Amino acid sequence: METRINKFLSEVGYCSRRAADKLIDEGRITLNGVVPEMGTKVKAGDEVRVDGKLVGEGKRDDLVYLAFHKPVGVVCTTDQNRESDNIIDYIGYPTRIFPIGRLDKPSEGLIFLTNDGDIVNKILRAKNQHEKEYIVTVDRIIIGNFIRDMGNGVPILDTVTNPCFIEQTGDREFRIILTQGLNRQIRRMCEYFGYRVGRLKRVRIMNMYLDMPVGTWRDFKKEELEEMYRLIGNSSKTF
Repeated sequence: METRINKFLSEVGYCSRRAADKLIDEGRITLNGVVPEMGTKVKAGDEVRVDGKLVGEGKRDDLVYLAFHKPVGVVCTTDQNRESDNIIDYIGYPTRIFPIGRLDKPSEGLIFLTNDGDIVNKILRAKNQHEKEYIVTVDRIIIGNFIRDMGNGVPILDTVTNPCFIEQTGDREFRIILTQGLNRQIRRMCEYFGYRVGRLKRVRIMNMYLDMPVGTWRDFKKEELEEMYRLIGNSSKTF
């Protein structure tokens, strides 16, 4: 079976298809020792290298899916040179993986890591309506129409957030379910109404719940992975 080289690099977890196209355009990829054209296909037995290093060997049948309870202070980046508190060094997994989405440094909770580049945008794209659930504590007692107004949509980042489910669970605490992933979305939404987030914890992504101690990770269970594939089955693909 033949696969376009950008899709191949995505499937083996090396990078996204867009990033692969850039690498091809820069002449940094070789296929069997030759710099390929855009759209060139890879078949079984072909040798793909990026900057001279062999990639993809044996990985297609060895996909990794991890659920991780990110602690406060860990940064969701694969840049191990620029950020000492990066998630990759923290986990120390023996093969190359990358996070799906992000939680900002002051936040904690559930995040996925994988070497399956083809599912990333299927999970992240807002139009695919995949739920992410959070427990949030703010700096003062919740009063007035804060909960109602948060759920109706908030003007931030030159847009208005989608309506969402939200319920108050304590004097200063609420539960919120989002299908968007705007930058620091919940913090910005709260700030719009004069509240500051003290603690933000993601407790669910789609069908997966946070069920491990902080700072630990586990592999997806077989039934969890099967259900996730079912949920993303009709999602928009990476491109």
